Amino acid sequence: MSASGIATDQADLPPTAGVYEATVSRPQRTLADETYELTLRAPRVAAAIRPGQFVMFRDEENSDPLLGRPFALYATSGDEFSVAYHVIGKQTRLMTDWAEGQPVRLWGPLGNGFDGTLTGRSLLFIGGGIGYSPFPAVAKAALGLDGTPRRFELAELLYGARTQSLIADTSDFDGWDGLSVTICTDDGTAGHAGLVTDVLDERLQGPDRPDHVFTCGPVPMMKAVAARCGAAGVACDLSLETPMACGFGACYSCVVPVRDDASPTGWDYRRSCVEGPVFRACELDLSEL
Repeated sequence: MSASGIATDQADLPPTAGVYEATVSRPQRTLADETYELTLRAPRVAAAIRPGQFVMFRDEENSDPLLGRPFALYATSGDEFSVAYHVIGKQTRLMTDWAEGQPVRLWGPLGNGFDGTLTGRSLLFIGGGIGYSPFPAVAKAALGLDGTPRRFELAELLYGARTQSLIADTSDFDGWDGLSVTICTDDGTAGHAGLVTDVLDERLQGPDRPDHVFTCGPVPMMKAVAARCGAAGVACDLSLETPMACGFGACYSCVVPVRDDASPTGWDYRRSCVEGPVFRACELDLSEL
């Protein structure tokens, strides 16, 4: 039985997953228009959470909104961790009022995270909108800036949004050895005028062709990235922003289609909250995503 009283297979969950009490440990930082970084003191979560995993916030005293919401790890520091969020609904609107010292109940760490065993020369991150938020933690680990062995020589973030006001503050990446950031805006108000896939096409043909690509953001963007990487023979992982209800695989509300040669139809469903949210592009049935 889970902490919420719903039966689930505990083998599906990370061994450190649980319900934890956290505290907002500093004033929220504005990253972009209606986009914020929320930092929480939760020592056990900060020690256990891996890049690409997420937590869900639950308000035990307020049933509106009824369901928790998932938020990907943005960064960790000591006994603190942070998430980035964009205000798009009631839960995130309420979160903007969370002040320093406020207690928060959360469920996590959840999900599988990005593959921490990959090595190579060049790693490329492609983020769209708030989909850039998992990559500070991923880049720090890949470049060995978190105290672990360095696994890639170079890394680049291709970060796109509709307009400059929606581009988040990327100063957290400043001075990171081997990391570069390329900004793209649809309307040309900052960086490259156009889509991140325009720059991806150049990178796939250039001298620093990536060994691996990680992407997170709007589904059309991720499908386009996966298609280009597939055609170029470059492995690509997608972090899906699938809507979730429970976060631990009991409700099957976040299922995504995956290729399955053993199935008569050639595909099956997997729960993005426990078997994801990170999937290899070659595993997904992108036409049905």
